[in-house]
Amino acid sequence: MAQLAARLKNFRTSPTAAMSALVRRLKSEGRDIIGLVGGEPDFATAENIKEAGIAAIRGNRTRYTNVDGLPALKQALSEKFRRDNGLDYAPAQIVASSGTKPILHAALLAMTDPGDEVIVPAPYWVSHPDIARIVGAVPVAVPCPPATGFRLQPADLEAAITARTRVLILNSPNNPTGAIYSEDELRGLIAVLKKYPDVWILTDEIYEHIRFDGQVAPSIAALDPEIAARTVTANGFSKGYVMMGWRLGFAGGPAPMMRAISDMLSQLIGSPSEIAQYAAIEALTGDQSYLEHNAAIYQQRRDIALGVLQQTPGLTCHQPEGAFYLFADCSGVIGRRMPDGKIIETDEDFVHGAIEHAGVAVTPGAAFGMSPFFRLSYACDTEDLRRAMERLRRYCNELV
Repeated sequence: MAQLAARLKNFRTSPTAAMSALVRRLKSEGRDIIGLVGGEPDFATAENIKEAGIAAIRGNRTRYTNVDGLPALKQALSEKFRRDNGLDYAPAQIVASSGTKPILHAALLAMTDPGDEVIVPAPYWVSHPDIARIVGAVPVAVPCPPATGFRLQPADLEAAITARTRVLILNSPNNPTGAIYSEDELRGLIAVLKKYPDVWILTDEIYEHIRFDGQVAPSIAALDPEIAARTVTANGFSKGYVMMGWRLGFAGGPAPMMRAISDMLSQLIGSPSEIAQYAAIEALTGDQSYLEHNAAIYQQRRDIALGVLQQTPGLTCHQPEGAFYLFADCSGVIGRRMPDGKIIETDEDFVHGAIEHAGVAVTPGAAFGMSPFFRLSYACDTEDLRRAMERLRRYCNELV
């Protein structure tokens, strides 16, 4: 009998996707569940962007384009990188693709050989280590606990680097913690990375426009030309630009690496949607006032959810600087008993209990490489969030 490939043993279905599917199933069964799981903004794509997509369809802009994107889109991205990130990427140093995930896959395929190591600060986005495994690399998780603000420390980075290290993945603003690296913190990492010229840096900056309290989110490639020469800055339109279903990501970096990524994408994906690209040009060049407006609403929701968690027995939470998640410590409820008599032994137990006894779905911290924590998304209706937080508080109050 024909067998499945052995590589399938090395990774799993995305835990956040699996949890979102569970929420949809329970709702379809008539259960009253509030899902605080997904990484999808609840806002609609801005009208000017939608109109640009519609105009592209009516203008028959529905064909294949260059694999790395339309010249007009790459020019707009070049200007965006310069304006928002202080990065001087020429259009030839930029690729666009059908989502950010394919770019991350292509980048790691171009940066690593089988058995090479990829440093992934933990907590991490669930897909970062699995993408490394898929391409045959070895993810090396480096714990970044609350005491460090969930940020990688220079000494820990240096301790993790070996002769097989080829890539450091940096995600700022971070999913799941909302942590943002300051310029000084990035310069501390740069001082270490300069000792190891064979190590690439792959950044994931997709939450760059969702920042709070006046925070900025500097790009590491903008801080040092030597580091820029071995950094790929990846981003996308799904989060800040609220273009999830348009499926469009982008990245910039040194020209030889970007040509390699483009070659990989030509085989993996082909060209991105022409319709989405014309919409993205409008997103980059048209009215962008919604970016700050949406970020302000996320900050209000953060404060609502954080305020309740800080008053909930057994839970503590670091205040995020960006993204739209809380990453809460539930160690204070470990060992306590749920209303059905089951003892909470892990963050997974706490999460399943929240679904059963509170009708609230969150994601276990184990999926992000750190326990006992859970991730709570506040990219949802504000009133639904209020109800969910009150349910969580009642659930925790009922634990004995």
